[in-house]
Amino acid sequence: MAVDWTKIYKKYKGLWVALLDDEQTVVGSGKTAKEAWNEAQQKGYKKPILTRMPEKLATYVGFGL
Repeated sequence: MAVDWTKIYKKYKGLWVALLDDEQTVVGSGKTAKEAWNEAQQKGYKKPILTRMPEKLATYVGFGL
């Protein structure tokens, strides 16, 4: 099932975020992955999911063969 990151994108665009396993709850953020990771660690979350929110959304239409 697809995950809607619209709200996360709006708040954290261009930043790294640390997410819980639900892929919706942000437990850390920063300009670098290390900053996001460290914030999550300080809050007691040992293995967050790290991802970077893009600065701009790009539309892709097509398919691969």
